[in-house]
Amino acid sequence: MTQARPSGRSLRPWIVWGTGLLAYVVAVLDRTTFGVSGLDAADRFRAGPGALSTFVLLQLIVYAAMQIPAGVLLDRIGPKAMIVTGVTVLSGAQLTLALTQSLPIAVGAYGTVGLGDAFIFISVIRLLPNWFAPERVPLLTQLTGICGQFGQLLSAVPFLAILLHGGWTAAYLSTAALGVLAVALMLALGRDAPEGAPIALQSRTFRTVFSDVTAVWSRPGTKLGFFTHLGTPFSANVFTLMWGVPYLTTTQGLSRSLAGASLTLSVATFVVVGLLVGTVSARRPQHRESVVLVMIALTALVWTVLLALPSPAPHWLLAVLIVVISAGQPVSILAFDFARTYNPPAALGTAQGMVNTGGFIATLLVMQAMGIVIALAGGFSFAAFRLAWTVQYVVWAVAAVGVVVSARKARSSVALGETHMPVGLTGSVQEALE
Repeated sequence: MTQARPSGRSLRPWIVWGTGLLAYVVAVLDRTTFGVSGLDAADRFRAGPGALSTFVLLQLIVYAAMQIPAGVLLDRIGPKAMIVTGVTVLSGAQLTLALTQSLPIAVGAYGTVGLGDAFIFISVIRLLPNWFAPERVPLLTQLTGICGQFGQLLSAVPFLAILLHGGWTAAYLSTAALGVLAVALMLALGRDAPEGAPIALQSRTFRTVFSDVTAVWSRPGTKLGFFTHLGTPFSANVFTLMWGVPYLTTTQGLSRSLAGASLTLSVATFVVVGLLVGTVSARRPQHRESVVLVMIALTALVWTVLLALPSPAPHWLLAVLIVVISAGQPVSILAFDFARTYNPPAALGTAQGMVNTGGFIATLLVMQAMGIVIALAGGFSFAAFRLAWTVQYVVWAVAAVGVVVSARKARSSVALGETHMPVGLTGSVQEALE
């Protein structure tokens, strides 16, 4: 049955999406505050570099581990309850970080940030097919990811300003307060679906969860989304979260300030490429897997050129590298288009959580593998980093094979989601069937 939606002139869908966007901005802000307050955390908690790295590692592990459980919960209770719960958890974690001076409690609180964060993005994009026409959803999904990057700017500018002038407690209390505002707005303005429209929720017991998860994974479109997310965003994640700045400063000769400033290219790339990919995904859905494979190949090619150089690369090539790997992040959002197309609405949350684990599993594996390689190769050196970055090729190979195999199977399967037709019937044919 086709779900009724408000007319295109109604502001209600945009208000609901806007409240969800604010929640996602808060989530991105909360996940990135530690990146600008690491030195202050070292002083406050008397922690060394090893202990500080635990904060980020634990947050990523919890976030990745919670994706499938969060997706299952999303199918049970709906996006509004998930967003409210997730932001409440985030605000509680930020409040704890603001007040505690205990290292173990702080580490636990930052791990809890990963828990709350896991609830938000998949819930916000779950609102979209309930409120907007199918042809708008791919672009709006990309815009959700783009707007969320504003949270990173909030951590880099106003949060940092409060941290420098008002201190640790004031800065983290401000993020907790913004979270409370987001919760209040979602409670007041958010709705899972238009009034009178059917809401696809799973009224299932937890005993059936395993079989339901297995059914979602058995669909080739879900696997296609997983391998898409596995192969496209991890290079940029590893670069920006851990190894990029050390690589640029110790082996490429950039100053720390220039290395940090160069990473701002990633935000601009996300915006431009996200709009382009969202448009292509909406108008030419049959080309989605081709975009993914081209992105994986292009990323591998640029890294190959860079690693083949026997000496530090020219600055323009480093800029090209950052732009190309950053383009993989909006391309990874195509994974959610695959999940939405090949899964019924009642299982969409589980599918979205499942595909979202791909990139974070790859990020964790590559981060740890690179650390081991660098240590075995004698520490931060040109040769060590050159060898360490090659571990990426294993993930690209697995992801590319997974995309090719899954895409072939998906083409012959039935689209259970928004299109209600086999892939390839688009444009005027789809309009005629509607």
